[in-house]
Amino acid sequence: MTARAIALLAALSLVTLAGCGSSGGEEDTTIAGHADPAHVQVIKRWADELRAGDVTAASDRFALPAVVQNGTVPLRLTDRREVEAFNNSLPCGATLTAAIESGKYTIATFKLTERPGIGHCGDGVGEQAKTAFVIQDGLITQWRRVVDIEEGAPASQGPVV
Repeated sequence: MTARAIALLAALSLVTLAGCGSSGGEEDTTIAGHADPAHVQVIKRWADELRAGDVTAASDRFALPAVVQNGTVPLRLTDRREVEAFNNSLPCGATLTAAIESGKYTIATFKLTERPGIGHCGDGVGEQAKTAFVIQDGLITQWRRVVDIEEGAPASQGPVV
């Protein structure tokens, strides 16, 4: 075997090994709803980081500027401190359970959890919440709370993600 053939075989082995294991790739994006796997991965990582109490890492998933709307008028966040303040304001952690595409939005469904250091999710733990995301270039450019209103039922006043 020539040195070139050995180098090619080594490179192919590394590529094959990189696809093995339990992290990354499709396992991170296999959830109900069939949304774009790249978008699901961004949303899942944001939720996982926030749930674990890593607000800085979760905030790094946002583009600047970004628009957020959580029971308020749309707010335009223009610096990292504003994004961190927004993420800190969310009383609950969340586990991503489903995601669907709706136009430019990825609508994510979460099961609410407590967050380390926050502990104010209260009755929201175990409840469901939805957020509409716009993901561009692997970053969150829009985060908008979605309120499900069943016909004839009042809007929920529970905690939000």
